[in-house]
Amino acid sequence: MTAYDGTLTDTDLTRLRRCVQLATEALASGDEPFGSVLVDADGNTLFEDHNRVQGGDATQHPEFAIARWAAEHLTPEQRRTAVTYTSGEHCAMCSAAHAWVGLGKIVYATSTEQLTDWLNEWGVAPGPVAPLPIRAVAPGVEVAGPAPELADEVRALHARLHGV
Repeated sequence: MTAYDGTLTDTDLTRLRRCVQLATEALASGDEPFGSVLVDADGNTLFEDHNRVQGGDATQHPEFAIARWAAEHLTPEQRRTAVTYTSGEHCAMCSAAHAWVGLGKIVYATSTEQLTDWLNEWGVAPGPVAPLPIRAVAPGVEVAGPAPELADEVRALHARLHGV
């Protein structure tokens, strides 16, 4: 696995597009539009999921599911060299889980700041947890993003969720 040099690769963008597809599936099933993929050091997809909070458990984020799965199925070294791709930057809960489990880099399509700005623009009330960027919660985790080429598509998913 090569070190992150500040630019998203075509491979990163392909994986982020898969995350947006998963987010679209989540929205189509009545859930919030977030999707994530875990990839190992060799580029193999190990786990993917989307939000499942509609049943009332607000912890059912795909990034949290990835952390749980990785803790149960991967060695510490495998976790450290894995990359998590996600349609939206991790929330504080998911950032903490990611760091505690010892997962590697996070690559996200849209940032917490972007989502917060969109929600404010649409008059959506803030959630019960502060919208912190990953680095504020897990400063040791390498991050890459956002991907400007995916912002409009992700914004449109959230707009549909909120009836805008």
